Amino acid sequence: MPVALLYATGMLVYVNGRYVDSTDATISVLDRGFMFGDGVYEVWRVVRGQLFEAARHQARLERGLRELRMAQPPESSLDRLLAIARRLLEANGLLDREATLYVQVTRGAAARTHFFPPAGTSPTLLVMASAFAPSDARFSGTTVITQPDIRWLRCDIKTVQLLPNVLARQAATEAGASEAIFVRDGTITEGTHTTVCGIIDGVLRTHPANHLVLPGVTRHVVLDLARALGVRVREEAMTVEEVARAEELFLTGTTTDVTPIVAVDGRSVAEGVPGPIARALLDRLLERLDAPSRRAGPAAAENAIAAGR
Repeated sequence: MPVALLYATGMLVYVNGRYVDSTDATISVLDRGFMFGDGVYEVWRVVRGQLFEAARHQARLERGLRELRMAQPPESSLDRLLAIARRLLEANGLLDREATLYVQVTRGAAARTHFFPPAGTSPTLLVMASAFAPSDARFSGTTVITQPDIRWLRCDIKTVQLLPNVLARQAATEAGASEAIFVRDGTITEGTHTTVCGIIDGVLRTHPANHLVLPGVTRHVVLDLARALGVRVREEAMTVEEVARAEELFLTGTTTDVTPIVAVDGRSVAEGVPGPIARALLDRLLERLDAPSRRAGPAAAENAIAAGR
């Protein structure tokens, strides 16, 4: 399930109040994001120049800044970011296609100390827009592996410190899988950059939105869509044993939409093909996105849901 984020050399980016060519963009070597991973980030899906669920993504970014006691750059308000995004999308030829908008804020550049820099230190702001090509695994399904969840206990903050995620995702790549899903105390928390959902005894299950998982924007939308389709939803973590007998498993995320999981650690999920609930939820999500990559709606999937499967 490789997601294609297409970074072009020479694209226009926004750094600390200036629009600059990416090849000329610079950030201080003393920046605390570089030194400590002391920063937060957010990624928006963009379809035909429109940021999907812009307010929810913005709220998560601002919450992360508050939780880390980090100053919010004035130009990172939603209105200002929308204007910056518009200019970057237009300048980089992305207004009529799918793209992502990446925003990163760090505590700024200062002498290297483990305590906070002096009051008034300017935060660092980076904004960039990149072409995006969704994966066909959304329709065909993907494979994942499990990995122990060794991350810190504030996974609800979208920080740039992602080393455990990187190591787990690399393990997945080396195993020929597209994602790693974390296991903590015998239960599934989430993926390295995705939410994990399952259908257990006809009920959609996923980890509750607490400090152990990121409160996914797409997760929120998909759970609402599931309820609208008449699918029972319970925000309760799945055990490893329950995952082994799941009727369906799937991932959700800004760049993964709804992607069915057809195998975990080399073992097939149910019949080893995308299930009807995941297919129906993907179709409804793509309708919400108004994405050009949308395929015809799976009527059979909705019929299966209506029949009470």
